[in-house]
Amino acid sequence: MVIANSHRAGVAHDRNIRMTPLLSGIRVIDLTSVIMGPFATFQLGALGADVIKVEPPGGEAVRHIAPARNPGMGAMFLNVNRDKRSLVLDLKRPEAQAVLDRVIATADVLVHNMRRPAARRLGVDPETLCPKHPRLIHCAAIGFGKDGVYADDGAYDDVVQGLSGFAAVNARADGAPRYVPQIVVDKISGLFIVEGVLAALLHRERSGRALAFEVPMMECATHFLLTEHLGGQIFEPPLGPPGYKRLLNPYRRPYPTRDGFIAVLPYAPKHWVRFMEIVGRGDIAAEPWFGDPVARSERIHQLCQVIDEAMPARTTAEWLELLRAADIPCGPINTLEDLFDEPHLASSGFFRTEEHPTEGPLRVTRHPLDFTGIDEQASRPAPRLGEHNRDILTEAGLSAAEIEALEAAGVLGGEGE
Repeated sequence: MVIANSHRAGVAHDRNIRMTPLLSGIRVIDLTSVIMGPFATFQLGALGADVIKVEPPGGEAVRHIAPARNPGMGAMFLNVNRDKRSLVLDLKRPEAQAVLDRVIATADVLVHNMRRPAARRLGVDPETLCPKHPRLIHCAAIGFGKDGVYADDGAYDDVVQGLSGFAAVNARADGAPRYVPQIVVDKISGLFIVEGVLAALLHRERSGRALAFEVPMMECATHFLLTEHLGGQIFEPPLGPPGYKRLLNPYRRPYPTRDGFIAVLPYAPKHWVRFMEIVGRGDIAAEPWFGDPVARSERIHQLCQVIDEAMPARTTAEWLELLRAADIPCGPINTLEDLFDEPHLASSGFFRTEEHPTEGPLRVTRHPLDFTGIDEQASRPAPRLGEHNRDILTEAGLSAAEIEALEAAGVLGGEGE
């Protein structure tokens, strides 16, 4: 399929989707696949960076995950690769590596998620690239930190959920560990990539010196988890076991009501007092320990059990009305389907429509950051495979004859322009 340049076509087709051009002028080379890296570069693109997604012939794996209207344009790919341009290079060939080097010369940031030996073989490791491109910020999204025994192992979300403690703290009532039903470690690590890139850009602006850094999934996930769960282990010697008692309480869960489920969280002392009044447990509120925040937190298991026992007496709607009138934090338990009609998301314009040049109308989510005083600009829809080959290579200084020769030799791939 031959289509127009989507850097321009996306603007022409787009009437509702916007990006914030805070990173306008920053070019990012995205050598990542699946979710961790693409999620990070998606955030950078939403902030205005020019993200060049470099893919192998045939495209990255996520392109082919259903559902899809057209081959190579699966739903997950469309969602996490907005605001990017696509360049297809067969990096196993030396000619393609030379072309990539010319593209990198135009860039500010490079992000890859290859294992260290593979990055060295393809010449995209920091030791190879940074001396040639002294202003290049180099980010390697990897599985494990370089100083650990797993340093050169591959990593996948489920495996790191198990290693990092995510699966264990998310255990079922019977104690069996379970995975969070999201690609949660990839997305957490992706946010650390964004943090690192933005910090490195600021450092380069101030010092004139670019940095290379790694973002290891295992360390990101464990750091994230232990924010609250380090517990008594923060002290030397330890004052107690790891874990935040309130969150590990088996009664902390969506509570069953007469006709469904509800989220209830009496948090401040006034919330607990009002809740005990509503459910007729003044006896608990009268206990000496109830007014002591430390003593009350030690009995959180008992207090959550009171909530659990009270909720079946009323419907979810009745509880929401009663608890909201008492200013006690609460909310319904929405399903994935419920989110599309959720009142707050609907009123805030969270879901918007993107007219994709080849995929038709798409429902997408608005980027959650909301800056004041910045005029938004039109966003790009996710690219077709190799859609921007010619544009990107021209910007890198290749002539039309050079590009045609690369196409004829099979160094480039995708649908072309």
